[in-house]
Amino acid sequence: MSHTLESGTAVAEQSNVGEKLAGKYLTFRLTEEEYGLEILKVQEIIQMQAVTRVPRTPDYVRGVINLRGKVIPVVDLRAKFGFENVADTERTCIIVVQIAHATATIVMGVIIDEVKEVLDIHAENIEETPSFGATIDTEFILGMGKIGQSVKILLDIDKVLSAEEIAALQPA
Repeated sequence: MSHTLESGTAVAEQSNVGEKLAGKYLTFRLTEEEYGLEILKVQEIIQMQAVTRVPRTPDYVRGVINLRGKVIPVVDLRAKFGFENVADTERTCIIVVQIAHATATIVMGVIIDEVKEVLDIHAENIEETPSFGATIDTEFILGMGKIGQSVKILLDIDKVLSAEEIAALQPA
């Protein structure tokens, strides 16, 4: 009887994760994998443009851009995730996102390889992030979205950069 109860609890926990995360996601490609960002965090998608380098910033910070009169930091997600650096293509673009940080909302750009589509991912198609062991940080992954035979890694854009990394990007 307790075995049934335990598996029932696991199923209930699984559906709670899916229910919390169900919704619309902007999907994009980075290397050979597809990721998703909650659509409500996305402000806009812009074509790749000249990025002004800023001295003494980490490797994953490409620099800043002028977005309609406002200077915003731009992070290269490939570099942040430790992927191989490749030249930008005609499909490379910047997703302008709003990140919740402490008491403020920060606008920044993230460079990705290619925008795919907006998907409505239902609760039953979202699973918890699998455990990769104590030394692997997966805090920035909300869950795994199952779409047909593929898996989309659903990112928590608020946690892709640590609080210290976000603070370092803010003007003094």
